[in-house]
Amino acid sequence: MKVVVVESPAKAKTINKYLGSDYEVLASFGHIRDLPAKDGSVDPEADFAMIWELEDRGSKRVSEIARAVKGAEKLILATDPDREGEAISWHVIEALNAKKVLKGIPVERVTFNAITKASVDAAMRKPREIDQALVDAYLARRALDYLVGFNLSPVLWRKLPGAKSAGRVQSVALRLVVEREMEIERFKPREYWSLVATLSTEKGGVFEARLVGADGKRIQRLDIGNGEEAAAFKRDLELATFQVASVEAKPAKRHPQPPFTTSTLQQEASRKLGMAPAQTMRVAQKLYEGVDVGGETVGIITYMRTDGVDMAPEAIADARRVIGKEFGDKYVPGAPRKYSVKAKNAQEAHEAVRPTDMGRLPKSVARFLEPEQAKLYELIWTRTVASQMESAEFERTTVDIAAKVGPRHLELRATGQVVTFDGFLALYQEGKDDEEDEDGKRLPAMKANDPLKRERIASTQHFTEPPPRYSEASLVKRMEELGIGRPSTYAAVLQTLRDREYVKIEKKRLQPEDKGRLVTGFLESFFKRYVEYDFTASLEEQLDRVSNAEIDWRAVLRDFWRDFSAAIGGTKELRVAEVLEALNGLLGPHIFPDKGDGSDPRSCPTCGAGQLSLKLGKFGAFIGCSNYPECKYTRQLSASAVEGEGDGTSGEGGQPGVRVLGEDPATGLPVSLRDGRFGPFVQLGEASAEKGAEKPKRSSLAKGMTPSSVTLEVALKLLSLPREVAKHPETGEPILANIGRYGPYVQHGKTYANLGKDDDVLEVGANRAIDLIVAKEQGGGRGGRGAADPGRVVGKDPGGLDLVVKAGKYGPYVSDGSVNATLPKSVSAENLTLAQAIELIEAKRAAGGGKKPVRKTAARKTTAKAADSADAAPKAKKPAARKTPAKAGAAKAAAKPAARKTKAG
Repeated sequence: MKVVVVESPAKAKTINKYLGSDYEVLASFGHIRDLPAKDGSVDPEADFAMIWELEDRGSKRVSEIARAVKGAEKLILATDPDREGEAISWHVIEALNAKKVLKGIPVERVTFNAITKASVDAAMRKPREIDQALVDAYLARRALDYLVGFNLSPVLWRKLPGAKSAGRVQSVALRLVVEREMEIERFKPREYWSLVATLSTEKGGVFEARLVGADGKRIQRLDIGNGEEAAAFKRDLELATFQVASVEAKPAKRHPQPPFTTSTLQQEASRKLGMAPAQTMRVAQKLYEGVDVGGETVGIITYMRTDGVDMAPEAIADARRVIGKEFGDKYVPGAPRKYSVKAKNAQEAHEAVRPTDMGRLPKSVARFLEPEQAKLYELIWTRTVASQMESAEFERTTVDIAAKVGPRHLELRATGQVVTFDGFLALYQEGKDDEEDEDGKRLPAMKANDPLKRERIASTQHFTEPPPRYSEASLVKRMEELGIGRPSTYAAVLQTLRDREYVKIEKKRLQPEDKGRLVTGFLESFFKRYVEYDFTASLEEQLDRVSNAEIDWRAVLRDFWRDFSAAIGGTKELRVAEVLEALNGLLGPHIFPDKGDGSDPRSCPTCGAGQLSLKLGKFGAFIGCSNYPECKYTRQLSASAVEGEGDGTSGEGGQPGVRVLGEDPATGLPVSLRDGRFGPFVQLGEASAEKGAEKPKRSSLAKGMTPSSVTLEVALKLLSLPREVAKHPETGEPILANIGRYGPYVQHGKTYANLGKDDDVLEVGANRAIDLIVAKEQGGGRGGRGAADPGRVVGKDPGGLDLVVKAGKYGPYVSDGSVNATLPKSVSAENLTLAQAIELIEAKRAAGGGKKPVRKTAARKTTAKAADSADAAPKAKKPAARKTPAKAGAAKAAAKPAARKTKAG
């Protein structure tokens, strides 16, 4: 018997069918070992020795593999063909050697780029040894991310409460988002005008031409800067005579784009399918590992973590056959197209992401796939096939027009483009980010000296626009351009930034949260070198050289640690007041914007004598007055969202950050919108200075509300909360709707149910409220917010059991009634499919799962923990007294004998 080890149970199941009964294929369920999330796991004083610890699930996997290996003919490691896959195989060997079960048993390493029978059989005939250079590159990255995360994050906790973590790649990506936002805020719109003439030929052909010159001088886009200049040009054009000066038609070609790499797949899936990078990688993983296509389980795309754009010769020939059959011979180029990329790491420059069988058309497999799988497969198929199609051919026409009025000579230009042969465009056209499409309008037939008739003249005012915020696609593209991180890690980078609440997505664009600005400001002030783009890219190049066996991985760590540890040590005596003042200066334009009247933007609007400054509290940073406690003025970090809106009226005494909306008809008290430390809120009446006086009624804004959308009517509804929505069908007691600390909810007695994202706390009806409460009560438990969630039935497993996804104390999980499996972070409860649910339950059962929900998933970590983007950042907690790495490591080793300390590599 030969034992084969792969990462996932789905992959194991598929490969076992290919290899037959002489093989036993087992899954490691991703990484079996990791660095413990405590100080000392990487010890710089012991030449970066690492403590590796078997995870709970990893321990069971190793025991299972060890039992199978005893007496086996050989062990074959068939994990993925990248750095992470190499590392998983290395960890398996290390763990089995620790159990002393590999004596005399040969070990082979095989890799394949596609999970098909032909690819697997070919790989088995070409075994090799573990690539130690790739393992070393993994060790270096893992150590770097650990050293940054577990040394820099505690500094943030101590000096910048509310900050959660920092990371080698994560923090640089965050800086990109923050700097783009600051660029947008600094942007000053510039006025300009365009002059467009609508003209017609003698045969009635109508077209548009733009003013491009006057009296021998070129007119650029921004040259006409005000309405007076535009009006003068318009008057002249309305009196001018027009004639064709020249016509130039040039043939042009557009060539297809290469097939997908990891990065371009994420970008295009984001543009065309609206998929986040993490979602794209999750779906692609399933297409790679195997899906059931007409009763056959097969991987229908090649490995999806790659920076290569080339394809195997047989795949190119396959694509050319499909093109000829589906589109005709004229769409097949005379010679196959070859693409190349200057990969920074030749060891990882695999084949492009492509279908394993070009003849497997999207329409033929769509019925076997989940909707998102079908869409992503179609995108990959069309891009791959188009990459081998003939170029598109165009005719681009430029017509220069002379306009004469008295002694003035004005020049206009019209451009048009006609597709003479669509070529690859018959199948595919790449999406674009923030770019204007080429002018594809067709021009009527014209020749030099033809007279033209003026139909109308339009002068249009424009203003320059700031650069757009990054979308997930454009941020991935920018990171790749700068050489920051690696494409396989980008999905986890973006997810980490969102999980840390450093960025949010508004209208599909990344916008930094105040917390993210503070972290970036802190790092730029005290750790500037480590968030510089050139430094991060240079470090990536060194790591690539490690994987090419050009330099020693420990040498890279030594060079990094020498300066980084000094920078960490330099912050020990750093006072919080110094941090705040540095941030006041760096973030000044954002938190203290210019008022436009020449006054000091940091002057307290309440007392007039104090200076506004950043303050740190239990819940993070806010703006407060230096005269506290005499002056209690506070607001959020961002400039007031309340001042300057509406009719400009203010509360009693002209209070800043207050806008009076009107009067409550019932009480006659003023209703105001106010800017508070924790965000905008509405208030009825004014606070009294008398001791023991009742506080005025207040209410936070509902989720999704903006200050500009709050009217008197809306404010009164908010102030009326909690409101009775219905009577409970059994008890007759009221069901109330209200806004709490965790958002809007409905309540019956001690039973609470959160409203959904589409529910409006001010409008939620009786039926919806009753459904939520009854569902909560039927879920069991002891009532209250902790009542069990009845969950959503995803479907039935092969044995006929209902699979239900529920919200648990430790996050969403799926259950078949006896086995519970926690959902990976990349999968939301709303989007969980039946196939995913079955796989999670099977994996949990194979791991010996009990009835309690899994507390920690061991799903493949190339897009999470093992990925560079996770940055080894520890969870935010109160920092313990700092141990030296050596002492901490020794303490750890003594406390946990099972943790094996090795000088890795």
